[in-house]
Amino acid sequence: MAAPDGVEVVDPLVEALAAYRPSTALEAADLERARALPAAGDPWGRSTALHATVSALIVHPPTRRVLLRWHARQRAWLQVGGHADPGETDPLAIALRESREETGLGDLTPWPDPSRASIAHIVVVPVTAGAREPAHEHADLRFLLATATPDAARPENPEAPLRWLSVQEARAATTEANVRETLARVARLFGRHLS
Repeated sequence: MAAPDGVEVVDPLVEALAAYRPSTALEAADLERARALPAAGDPWGRSTALHATVSALIVHPPTRRVLLRWHARQRAWLQVGGHADPGETDPLAIALRESREETGLGDLTPWPDPSRASIAHIVVVPVTAGAREPAHEHADLRFLLATATPDAARPENPEAPLRWLSVQEARAATTEANVRETLARVARLFGRHLS
């Protein structure tokens, strides 16, 4: 897409998806579904059967712990995240906003490289029907964000408690295979980045 001055404008979602390299055949298939969303219309629109969401697994590298949030609708311990607000298009900015809202942590930075945020995992996940929407799917772009102040984490409401866990404890707490895969990727990174 070209701006009025003739400069090419690249959608941040399109750019992030183009740069991502999947790790498995299943992830490659999910990535292709996600890459098709911008061409079909508003990739963030909640009215479509498949739309983009963004989430983050928050880590505290010195203690090698991760933060999980109870999601009542999914009945599962998961990472934080959610939908874009109207007008939002930058996946990292959405991940940071959602993470701050759901945890109260104001010092979040991309991890393991604060200067270069990148997607850590892409997965298409089914979402059960709710009171106001039918069952649908999320093409979820997952980031890793670090905090230096884990004790400052506060749930956004009493129905969404937070838990700091080791990767092993988090794998035992979640029932979702795709979250376990994200946790496995974090465990490998913890092994490479000792602080």
